[in-house]
Amino acid sequence: MAEFEHQMREYLPKFKSALANDIGDWVVKGFIDTYHNVYTISADTKVISKLIELMLFPLIAEFARQNDYQLRLAEHQNHYPDMSFITPNGTKIAFDLKSTYRTSSRRANGFTLGAFTGYFRDRESAKNSTYPYGSYAKHFVLGIIYSRSSEQIDERSVFELKDLQSIESVAHDFVFLLQEKWRLASDKTGSGNTKNIGSVKNIDDLVNGNGVFASEGEHVFDDYWTNYLTNDMARAIDSSVRYRNLTEYKALQRRF
Repeated sequence: MAEFEHQMREYLPKFKSALANDIGDWVVKGFIDTYHNVYTISADTKVISKLIELMLFPLIAEFARQNDYQLRLAEHQNHYPDMSFITPNGTKIAFDLKSTYRTSSRRANGFTLGAFTGYFRDRESAKNSTYPYGSYAKHFVLGIIYSRSSEQIDERSVFELKDLQSIESVAHDFVFLLQEKWRLASDKTGSGNTKNIGSVKNIDDLVNGNGVFASEGEHVFDDYWTNYLTNDMARAIDSSVRYRNLTEYKALQRRF
């Protein structure tokens, strides 16, 4: 797996150059129709995320071909992972593409790192997963952090092709990172009340894989999230929430 990680890290500059120009602005300026009208892009994070995915996929497919990996995409939007790499000897590597925006110079909004129920707990099941979770040797995240434009984007504007360079980019200053999922994780759920694992939000910690579990090990990450209960989950089984963070989890372990 060290070879895969090394090969993928060597590709990160290619990914960045595909997204950003020499001054760091996103090269995407808008949508074009058959009449050569250019429509500005929404700053909506879901729109940006999907476009980033579409732009990077040809390069990811090229990476797979060059390094003799099979590449299989998730068949459904809510299936894990986004992509599966299969090495010549049959080893499977889970690969998720995640993007988020800066909330300050040092912090980002964070990533959601997949469910902590379902396939995560039943690791022999392929329900909502391309392959059973336990069949993957490693689980990697390719993360992209960007800054959103401070300019107000007028989505009603329509431009001509000759005006392309004058259109404000809605994203700039991209940072790419590649880490195993457990190294990015926090001990908190993702946004909202979803049953997803949240990441840490400090940008340096994300880039360097210095999440909450980095000093504890993957086995602690697995055990923590396999047994984690939200309030609703605890009520459904007539139980109580045994821990809400890593400190409480470790205190519980010391009692047994």
